[in-house]
Amino acid sequence: MVSELFSLEGKKIAITGAAGHLGSALAAVVADAGADLYLVDQDGTGLDAVVARLGARAKGSVEVFVADLEDEASRKAFVEALESTTSRLDGLVHNAAFVGTSELEGWAVGFKDQSLETWRRALEVNVTAPFHLTQLMLPLLEAASAPSVVTIGSVHGIVGPDWRLYEGLEMANPAAYAASKAALIQLTTWLATTLAPAIRCNSVSPGGLSRSQPSTFVTRYEERTPMGRMGSENDIVGAVVYLLSDASSYVTGQNIVVDGGYSSW
Repeated sequence: MVSELFSLEGKKIAITGAAGHLGSALAAVVADAGADLYLVDQDGTGLDAVVARLGARAKGSVEVFVADLEDEASRKAFVEALESTTSRLDGLVHNAAFVGTSELEGWAVGFKDQSLETWRRALEVNVTAPFHLTQLMLPLLEAASAPSVVTIGSVHGIVGPDWRLYEGLEMANPAAYAASKAALIQLTTWLATTLAPAIRCNSVSPGGLSRSQPSTFVTRYEERTPMGRMGSENDIVGAVVYLLSDASSYVTGQNIVVDGGYSSW
C-alpha cells in the first residue's frame, strides 16, 4: 500500500533545469519511481549526460528538449514540441533557476551595485517562466486525472540572509534571487487556489545545499543549522516525489521547507 502511494508508475512528468545538480537528481529518483520523463534544459550536452546516467534504471521513457527558458519564444517552441510527444502531463516540476555566477556583472556584488539587468533576468527565469510554462501546459495538465505542479523555491524566499555567514568571503546573496523565489512561492499559492480542485500546486524550498563553498562558510552554516550540516540533493528529492505522488492527494498550496531547521531560528 505504501509503495503504491508513492509510486509514479505510468505518470508523465516534465522537469525543467534537468541538467543541473538538483534537476539531474530529481530525474533519477522520478525515473526510479516509474515515470515517463520529459527533461528540458538549455544545456543539451548536460541533458545527454543525464540520460546516459539514467541508463537502465529508467523504467519509463525519457525525452529531452533543449530550450532557453529565459526566452519567451523558446518556451513556446518547447511546449509545442512537448505537445507533439505527449497528450497529457501528470506532473510538472519547475526546477530551472537563474542563480548567476560570481563573474556575472551586477550580480554577486553589494546591493548598491546590483544591476537592473540581472534583476530582470532572475525574475524572468525564476518567476515569469514558471507562470508562462504553467499557462502553456495547462491543456496537458488538464488532460491528466490528478496532475501536480511543484515549484522549487528557496529558504531565501522566506527569510532574509544572515550576513554573518558571508563576512570576509567572496560570496553573495543577491536581492533578485531572494525576491524571485519569494514571488515564485506566492505564485504557487495563487495557482493552487486558482487551479483547484483539478490541479494541485505546491512548493519545495531547500536550504543551503553543499556545492563546494569555502570551508569557513560551511562551518558557519552548519553551526547555525539545527541539523548541524548543509543539505544535499538527496535531501530534497523525497519531498518532490511525495508532492508528485498520490500520497499527497489532499495537499495543495503548501511550501515544504527542507532546510535542516535553518529557518526555525
